[in-house]
Amino acid sequence: MSKNILKNTRLLPFHVIETAAGGDVDAINKVLKHYEGYICALSTRRLFDEDGNTHYFVDSEIQRTLETKLITKILQLDISMTG
Repeated sequence: MSKNILKNTRLLPFHVIETAAGGDVDAINKVLKHYEGYICALSTRRLFDEDGNTHYFVDSEIQRTLETKLITKILQLDISMTG
């Protein structure tokens, strides 16, 4: 796994997170795009063929599960400016 995939030093702007938490589809897609590389890295599986060669692929089921969990958590965020 490449360290560049996992090292995203840019932060999402607060307004994008706030808008995504409010259910805005475009903002949710921006959050998903931001974490796309990390999700792909977590979804990568290793297989061996009959000759013992190693092959890597992104397991789309794991990828979709992680994306769904991220969306669920985004929508559960309570961003209130109280206190």
